[in-house]
Amino acid sequence: MIGCYDFCAHYEWTFEWLRQQGGDELVQRFWKEAIGEDSQVHASALIKEKAFAGMEEYWGKTLAEEEAGYVATKGEEVFRLDMYDCPSKGFLISNGLQQFHDYCDHCIGWIGPVMKAAGFRIDHEHNHCGKCWWEFRRASDPEAGSPPGNIAGVNDVRIDPAWKSPDVTLDVFRRATAVQEKLERNV
Repeated sequence: MIGCYDFCAHYEWTFEWLRQQGGDELVQRFWKEAIGEDSQVHASALIKEKAFAGMEEYWGKTLAEEEAGYVATKGEEVFRLDMYDCPSKGFLISNGLQQFHDYCDHCIGWIGPVMKAAGFRIDHEHNHCGKCWWEFRRASDPEAGSPPGNIAGVNDVRIDPAWKSPDVTLDVFRRATAVQEKLERNV
């Protein structure tokens, strides 16, 4: 059995191999079906059954097990995650590993379809340096992603000076449920 960190390198390599075999569509199908509809079916069930409480339960357990550096904020109408230290992306960076062009996309690649099926949508940004934020709201909620500090206060990753590293391109998702809805902007 391989360890958690070794898994990240194999996972990332698999994304690139799939891309070479069948393009981005095959990779996105893998994220949606193999991850979202199979390996993370328990997350989908929790979120469908318990909504924001299910999100809190799933990510609280999962991110603690992964030893992620994160803060979760649950409100009445939103669940927010601020990731300061993604252990998988951090492992890839610290070991100089990059096969697939955007490892971070796999998260929204499986989480987006899970949220859509449960009646939620996502505001999200990632900086490709192991830092990201997520806001999950009901699909019918007209509220857009919050300004920095509005929900998470001082725990908002966008306040961290390392969020805006030189030459970083942020991947931005607004009211999204699929990786194809990505917008990009330079910091």
